[in-house]
Amino acid sequence: MLLVTLLWSTAGVVTRQLEAARSFELTFWRSAFNGLALIVGLRWLRGPALWAQLTQAPRLVWLSGVCWAVMFTAFMLAISLTRVAHVLVIMALGPLLTGLFARIFLQQKLPTRTWFAIVLASLGIAWMFGHELLGAGGAEQGGAGGQALLGSLVALGVPVAAAVNWCVLQHVSHSAHKASERPDMLLSLLIGAGLSALAVLPLAWPLQASAHDLGLLAGLGVFQLAVPCMLVVHLSRYLVGPEIALLGQLEVILGVLWAWAWAGETPSSATLTGGALVLLALVGNELLAWRAGPKTPVLTSPKPENLENRREA
Repeated sequence: MLLVTLLWSTAGVVTRQLEAARSFELTFWRSAFNGLALIVGLRWLRGPALWAQLTQAPRLVWLSGVCWAVMFTAFMLAISLTRVAHVLVIMALGPLLTGLFARIFLQQKLPTRTWFAIVLASLGIAWMFGHELLGAGGAEQGGAGGQALLGSLVALGVPVAAAVNWCVLQHVSHSAHKASERPDMLLSLLIGAGLSALAVLPLAWPLQASAHDLGLLAGLGVFQLAVPCMLVVHLSRYLVGPEIALLGQLEVILGVLWAWAWAGETPSSATLTGGALVLLALVGNELLAWRAGPKTPVLTSPKPENLENRREA
């Protein structure tokens, strides 16, 4: 999951190196290259049965696909409208929303340490968001301020869609059905990439990306989307949704650092302070989890008089 966040965090700094592709066009190309990479990867994993599985995919797969499409699209549109740090700050609401959705819809009881980490991370995000919002209001006027506000609203779609998606993935991965009967959630990635590309293509036309831009966007589609998203679908079998969302917040820290180091977007002191709180929450949650260790039941030999009852059961 740490590798996933590292790959995810490269989007902001790479898009700042583009020459001509903007807004809807960069969203289209990233999703299109993501879709192509997924077709190659899933065709290799699933063989000729891929297309039949795609057409017969159940509703949960399509629901997850819609969530992926919103995440793919809203993120790229948002960072074209406002600063990378501002978008990442809003995205960091994900753990809180995921924890709430998991509690409401999955009746999942989270460890106290995870709730504490979510609250601490949310405080860090609130600190960053408040100062970013006040800074934008004081420094930006007219159209620039309106564009930043629009970018914030678009960015809000990412944590909402992500929270729904993590809950869907967890529901499927931990369902009572046999593993062979569970829906293939990797198909949702391909659905999401296709929906995202098709949705923005009319708005992206005419396409103006240079060869330089296409190379960077192809790299994003493959290594910033296809590879880490396939990994996170696999990881949903082992990590609960809120923990995936919480670990994913390292993208906030790394994304801000990359934009600072390579794109000249200097974060404010409030961003650094809030980011430190997020990092503290993540590290503390994982250290407490490792210290607690896995809770495995103790196996004991059954008493002779209980053997017949157990056979009947």
